[in-house]
Amino acid sequence: MKRKILAYNFEFSETLDRFGDQFNVEIFEKINPKTDPAFLQALTEAEGIVGLALPVDKELLDRAPKLKIVSNNSTGFNNLTLEEMTKRGVMGTNTPGVLEDTTADAIFGILLAAARRIPELDQFVKTGNWKQHLTRKEYAIDVHHKTLGIIGMGKIGSLIAKRGHFGFDMDILYHNRTPNPEVEEKYNAVYCSLDTLLKESDFVCLMTPLTPQTEHLMGEREFKLMKKSAIFVNGSRGKTVDEQALIEALRTQKIHGAALDVFQNEPVGVDHPLLQFPNVVTTPHIGSSTHETELKMAKLAVENLVAGLSGMRPKNLVNPEVLH
Repeated sequence: MKRKILAYNFEFSETLDRFGDQFNVEIFEKINPKTDPAFLQALTEAEGIVGLALPVDKELLDRAPKLKIVSNNSTGFNNLTLEEMTKRGVMGTNTPGVLEDTTADAIFGILLAAARRIPELDQFVKTGNWKQHLTRKEYAIDVHHKTLGIIGMGKIGSLIAKRGHFGFDMDILYHNRTPNPEVEEKYNAVYCSLDTLLKESDFVCLMTPLTPQTEHLMGEREFKLMKKSAIFVNGSRGKTVDEQALIEALRTQKIHGAALDVFQNEPVGVDHPLLQFPNVVTTPHIGSSTHETELKMAKLAVENLVAGLSGMRPKNLVNPEVLH
């Protein structure tokens, strides 16, 4: 009997061809993993799972007694209950080192779009409102030579700083768990407290991972500290922001605008209040979503899966204690 692999919301299924006749690969797309009968049945025999954002919790693990590895097709792994997986000898992996430049492009792109009101003025043209020279009502704000504050100076944050420093002559402030001497040397970045960053930045870019410490890191107090002329950019995770506090800051014009690639609940509903503000740029979590980058990530996810199923240590193991 062939060994079984499940692919969940995995776009590049052609990368699974390398398993040949040794494995039976079952593909599941746009299903509810809690209730779909075919998926629940397949779990009982599955040795490996590869895919995107599958909640791997105690309930799923109880249904998958043969499971050896879950290979996330993403850098993040908040969907994996690592402690429970480790208890059961199940490896978890991710795909770091692939999407950083692509994500930095996207986040700096929505920053530019919000500052220059590109989506709003695109519609201004397409709806026939461009009938004369622009007035002050349609003017945007500059990006160059402004101050960019980055909360979370990891790999992606560093690449956003690079784009701001070299591309737009921006001054870089950053707040991080620890100082990052490399970005200070390369981009003249200045390490500071969160409050100082919020008070002095023209653009506040949130790039922290989601942890218990960073959940709702940006709330009512933090938005009140920002300049009224500042734009808030979120390229981290939706739950790092208190969305009600952000809505209120925008409604009362405590801040100039926002650019959001992530939301507390995704996909976001069309009636969400944040979608009603013309000065808020929204994108559907597009950080790594280019064909080239997603294909690289898929190949790496499959490499991790192959290693785990072959009895080797996967390159990107996120719970190494499972080996002990």
